[in-house]
Amino acid sequence: MEGGAAAAAQALSRIGLAGLAVMGQNLALNVADKGFAISVYNRTTSKIDETVERARREGQLPLFGQYNPRDFVLSIQKPRSVIILVKAGAPVDQTIAALSEHMEPGDTIIDGGNEWYENTERRISEASAKGLLYLGMGVSGGEDGARNGPSLMPGGSHQAYLNVRDILEKVAAQVEDGPCVTYIGEGGSGNFVKMVHNGIEYGDMQLISEAYDVLKNVGGLSNSELADIFAEWNTGELESFLIEITADIFNVRDEEETGNKGELVDKILDKTGMKGTGKWTVQQAAELSIAAPTIAASLDSRYMSGLKEERQNAAQIFKKEGLEEDFSSPISGVDKKRLIDDVRQALYASKICSYAQGMNLLRAKSVEKGWGLNLGELARIWKGGCIIRAVFLDRIKKAYQRNPGLANLLVDPEFAREMVARQGGWRRVVGLAIQNGISVPGMSASLQYFDTYRRSRLPANLVQAQRDYFGAHTYERVDKEGAFHTEWSKLARKARI
Repeated sequence: MEGGAAAAAQALSRIGLAGLAVMGQNLALNVADKGFAISVYNRTTSKIDETVERARREGQLPLFGQYNPRDFVLSIQKPRSVIILVKAGAPVDQTIAALSEHMEPGDTIIDGGNEWYENTERRISEASAKGLLYLGMGVSGGEDGARNGPSLMPGGSHQAYLNVRDILEKVAAQVEDGPCVTYIGEGGSGNFVKMVHNGIEYGDMQLISEAYDVLKNVGGLSNSELADIFAEWNTGELESFLIEITADIFNVRDEEETGNKGELVDKILDKTGMKGTGKWTVQQAAELSIAAPTIAASLDSRYMSGLKEERQNAAQIFKKEGLEEDFSSPISGVDKKRLIDDVRQALYASKICSYAQGMNLLRAKSVEKGWGLNLGELARIWKGGCIIRAVFLDRIKKAYQRNPGLANLLVDPEFAREMVARQGGWRRVVGLAIQNGISVPGMSASLQYFDTYRRSRLPANLVQAQRDYFGAHTYERVDKEGAFHTEWSKLARKARI
């Protein structure tokens, strides 16, 4: 009895957070900074001490460390809500097992990691069997976003969302039309939306790297010039977090004592890491028969970047055959001013293709699962806090508000007009890059996506004829209804006689 009374007296925190790596620590401080008392827990106790000390230093924030699962859970007001921010997979299950032992029906678990959506749906079912509510919540914005305002994508139990809505709306990034959080939908929808967000992010980053490659190796621009160009682009239609940080990157000097100082970007190994969400996005696009060539090209580029030694060996082999990689000087006859403007247009048009592919994937999954995703609202919550935040997301939001059943972002009247206006520069950039042996897989894939989508007739009629020839798969005709099969080899022989 006395123990129960003591626990009740200590139940001061409005919410709890378990998992105090960089993201968890920053999100916990954000919650406390907004005036919500929060309990924190981590298996490594030094992380608890570190977080508590940060809360003290950053203004005596109402953050309280708890050193075992029982005390942590009992220190939270009922109905309890606990955010978990640990590595996806088995660690999440282990953390849930440790905490749920002390939780009661009506309490909520919120997984804020980059989790595979089907794992979330399994956990929703398991939690429900114990009377617990569950949310799978995508969190975007990196450590800075977690501390100062992320984009939040919670999906699962609607009641669980309502229990913490006031906290999430204060903690999320704030834009002119509201906080960057909304209830996404049932099941694993929040995790799925975050996964696709990351797939779009892959495409975005690849396209920016290609713009850099062309400007540097075709136009011969210095890092200082690139910094100025990207800073200028960030004041117009390309204004976005990724363009902004890219301008910063080109300005950072190498601080290592190598005796050969310059910009740090030139000293970084050309080998890209990844955590799996881009791969999941491409796999889901294939499962749903949704074309996502820009996102797929960005994933392939990361794979290719990992073959550093192979690429170095290949460069030597092709050099012996007379094909040398020489970007030591700008390509002669290139009009720099025109190239810069063409690359801007190519980057913009390609980015729209990447977002269009992501939105189509979200819509297809929403139909399959009955999630009822609001694509305009998703564009809105991505306007702040997250990695892909960009000024044109407001226009994407408005496009889906104008027409919720929009077949593809490219055919919204405003975006269609812009794509047509930019196709000339876009083609020139891709053509110039190909002519000079510079790979632009993202821009090429985007242009091919645009050119394929805008054509009323494709050469797929020949593919259908081939399939019917070797496999009797039948085909449809343009002039009459029904399925048809032709004895192609017999008729071909007759035609040769």
